[in-house]
Amino acid sequence: MTSYEAWRRDFRWDIPERFNIARACCDRWADGTGRVALLRPDGSRVTFDELLQQASRMANVLLAHGILPGDRVGVLLPQAVETAVAHIAIYRIGAIAVPLFGLFGADAIAYRLADCDARAVVTDGEGLQKLPTGPLVFSIGPGALDMRAAMERASDRHECAETSAEDPALIIYTSGTTGSPKGALHAHRVLLGHLPGVEMPQDLFPQPGDLFWTPADWAWIGGLLDVLLPSLFHGVAVMAHRMAKFDPEEAFHLVARQGIRNLFLPPTALRLMRQVPDPARLGARPRSIGSGGETLGAEMLEWGREAFGVSINEFYGQTECNLVVSSCGVLFPPKPGWAGRAVPGHELAIVEGEIAVRSPDPVMFLGYWKRPGDTAAKFRDGWLMTGDAGEMDADGFIRFLGRADDVITSAGYRIGPGEVEDCLMRHEAVAAAAVIGIPDPMRTEAVAAAVVLRAGHPGSPELEAALQAHVRTRLAGHLYPRHIRFVAELPQTATGKIMRRTLRENWNRLP
Repeated sequence: MTSYEAWRRDFRWDIPERFNIARACCDRWADGTGRVALLRPDGSRVTFDELLQQASRMANVLLAHGILPGDRVGVLLPQAVETAVAHIAIYRIGAIAVPLFGLFGADAIAYRLADCDARAVVTDGEGLQKLPTGPLVFSIGPGALDMRAAMERASDRHECAETSAEDPALIIYTSGTTGSPKGALHAHRVLLGHLPGVEMPQDLFPQPGDLFWTPADWAWIGGLLDVLLPSLFHGVAVMAHRMAKFDPEEAFHLVARQGIRNLFLPPTALRLMRQVPDPARLGARPRSIGSGGETLGAEMLEWGREAFGVSINEFYGQTECNLVVSSCGVLFPPKPGWAGRAVPGHELAIVEGEIAVRSPDPVMFLGYWKRPGDTAAKFRDGWLMTGDAGEMDADGFIRFLGRADDVITSAGYRIGPGEVEDCLMRHEAVAAAAVIGIPDPMRTEAVAAAVVLRAGHPGSPELEAALQAHVRTRLAGHLYPRHIRFVAELPQTATGKIMRRTLRENWNRLP
């Protein structure tokens, strides 16, 4: 590749009429050569041949229990080999995968499974404790329907479904400004739509000897479609490892010990790793690093070059339309404070101050599950509106200026206040609640809540802790409000809508 300009000028999409993620990511590499698909930190590995056999067995188990094309199947598993097997198996039969974050609480999981009317869930012993009644539950190991035992009895041969590139493949839930999370429905083509957006921040991925890892969970689009599936598509091995709690020094050791060459590191992970003294002594020398979700400053980019010996390439996207802007250190120098330039194949513009992507586009979602009104509202005059304020300079660099709505960006997660507010309102002491993001040096923003209490429930540190635990256990650890203020009333418009902007502006003056 001679230049970014030439790549962008000459790029053409090649989207076949028939396409299935499973066949593209597994079958074509299962050729008996023993090519490695997945590695574990203990040194054990799974070849593409073994991945195909396991996924075929699981596909046959799902079919034997009545799972049909188009049925939704939840995947509630950590970043592990079984998670990759489950995804490949679900796509093989033409069903729709619904990734679920393992740290979600029971309420968050139940809502998503009910909203998409999931027919089944594949989980493990830990996830089993959080599941509602209703869907058919397969457990990796004893409990419910023992998937591992069933797979041992099933055939290791399965003919992959002949799906259209436009057929639905997965639903990834994203939070909005109000109400409950929405399911972004993606077609099989979304994988092909991601490829140039993975190649660019990973300095022209793949290259011989590449090995990819991210601490981001595969339940999120960043872990699944920025790392796992594109790597398997290219026949590149992926390290399957998610720390129970991110350990920055261990992350350096893992990269050095395993010879990891490609990294997706969210900004919060980078900030934690920056606290490790003299990181160069640990010998982590990857070939490429991408980071997205929040803007990195000049100091962080300079630290990255000193710590890793390579430029950190920032990128931008969202669950509905991911990886459409990126930097690429081998093609052009980064511009601190700016996410990068349009990835080849995608057309972007600033429309009324908002970052917009020209439609149609292979990486775009099909729509929000069962929400045609919300889907229609996402588009305007042939553009997908991201909801992010931004600007573009004369060289095509795009700067993310902040959310045009009230979504909170915290530790790489995009958090809709509505879900947290609804959870708080289910506590017996709460009469009303408004959730916002406030500046936080480590997380970019921290979740904060202004709470109006019911009569007979005085505010206290004990009640604050109880409300935090209420959200943490029912939703997830990254969703609970780290700051709570008890107030007499919430600022509202004449029509009763919460004025979150006013709340943010006056937060430090609240009692």
